[in-house]
Parts: sequence; C-alpha cells; structure tokens
Amino acid sequence: MLRRAPAWSFFAGSAVFHYLGPSFAVLLFTRVAPLGVAWLRIATAAAVYAAWRRPWRGWRTLEPADRRTIAAMGAVLAVMNPCFYLAIARLPLATVAAIEFLPVIALAALGARTARNGVALGAATGGVYLLTDVRLGGSPLGFVFAFANAALFALYIVLAHRVSRLERLGGIDGLAAAMLVAAVVVTPIGGWSAAAAFTNPVALGAGIGVGVTSSVIPYICDQLAIARVARATYAILVSLLPATAAVIGVIVLAQIPGTLEIVGIALVVCGVALHGERSIGTSTRLPHSVHEPS
Repeated sequence: MLRRAPAWSFFAGSAVFHYLGPSFAVLLFTRVAPLGVAWLRIATAAAVYAAWRRPWRGWRTLEPADRRTIAAMGAVLAVMNPCFYLAIARLPLATVAAIEFLPVIALAALGARTARNGVALGAATGGVYLLTDVRLGGSPLGFVFAFANAALFALYIVLAHRVSRLERLGGIDGLAAAMLVAAVVVTPIGGWSAAAAFTNPVALGAGIGVGVTSSVIPYICDQLAIARVARATYAILVSLLPATAAVIGVIVLAQIPGTLEIVGIALVVCGVALHGERSIGTSTRLPHSVHEPS
C-alpha cells in the first residue's frame, strides 16, 4: 500500500507534523525547559526506531565511511533540535521556519549560478530581513539559535540524502541508527533539563507525544518521499513549509503574524519555490528534514 502511495501524500504528512510537533513543544515549555523537551523528543524517537528497526544488526556490515556519515547525521540531529527549540521558545514558529530555509536557497544559488537562483536568493533574503527586522528588538538570542538551526538544517539535508542512498542500513534503517547516535550526543546537552518530566506524568506523556509527532512520523514520511520526489518537484513542495508553520502557529499557538511578517513569509516561500534544480550535491533528488526536524 505504501509503495503505491503518491510522493505528495508522504510530503503532506511530513509538512503537517514537521511543525505540529514543535507547536505542541512550545506549549510544553511551561513544564519542561526547551533543552529537556529536545531530549525527550530525541530519546522517544530513538526508542521507537530501536524497537522497530533494530539498526545495530546492520551496523557491523557498514564501511567506515558509511558509519561516519550516519554518526555525523546523528550528531547534527542532536544539536539541531535543541537550537530549534531554543529559537521557537523566543520567536514565532513561522519566523524560525522561514529562516530555516535561507541556507538551503543560498546553497542552491552557489550550486547553480543562474538568474533564477539569484532572484530566488534575493526574495528569500528579503523575506528573512523583514522577519528579523520585525522581531529583532524582542529576542536577539532567538535569532542566534534560529540561524544556527538553519545552518544545521542545511547540513542535515546533505547527510540525510547520503544516508538514504546507502546500500546497507540506508533509508529508515539509517535514520534509526542516526537517531540512536543523536540520543547519546544530546543526553549531556538536555538530559538534566528533562528530569522534571519524570515526576510529572502529564509532562512526560506530552514529551513522548512531541517525540512521535516531531521525529518519528515526519522523518519516516521524509524517507519515503525522498525516493519518489525529483528535485524540481521537491523544491515546489518544500516551499509550502514556511506557510504551513505560519498556519499551525495561528491555530495552535495563536501567533497572529503582522502584515510585514506575512510579506516576509511569502517572499521566503517564493524564494524556495523559484530556486533551480541544482541544489545540494549532484544527485537527482533532494530530501527534506524535513524536518524537521528540526
């Protein structure tokens, strides 16, 4: 059944959960610190993937270079998620989502120096400028984390693309192995901050829910979509994500964007949609984290 499903259906699932989970995380911040929520997210996902895929069974068959790729992806996930949560704790979800795509478009412009990519980069840069200009007075530290998350998101895309193409332990199995690595790396970063959740059943259950909705469902959808979506199609689909974040921010968090913020988000969406097919690397397909995952 999954094999017959169209690629856009997996992307739609990923798009919704990519920011639905984080929006729930924002609500959880009143009970658990952002770093603790990040730990709960990764630990939950690692436990689910371990029970389901048991990726350690294929680890010994990997070449050293493939092990390093998976380990690097896990380390990026371990740092990217805390940065993302520290950003959305200080900034609207839609603003962080828009900033998240700026490095991707910049890499696209560097990879294919065309007028179209120049326009795309200009539109996205203008959109992020409007968003940061509107909010800069509120939380400069939030933008530090948002841009750090964006850089890590671009790196995640490169690594996720490589993992999806591994002959052994690729795809979801490679993702599962990377998530186990992420759980180890993130523990000294956010483990202590998550301790409060273990004395609060509601917070613990919510943290587990965030992990499933943020790092299990969307990441699986991403891996299933990667093999089906060409880069040109992916570029069009991924352009919807900042808009998706804005809608979820309004519905779940009551974060109503102003006029300049709406214009900024629209410019980022246009920039992502316009960029050419030569994005990252030389492959004919480009994955998302997307997501997401931040």
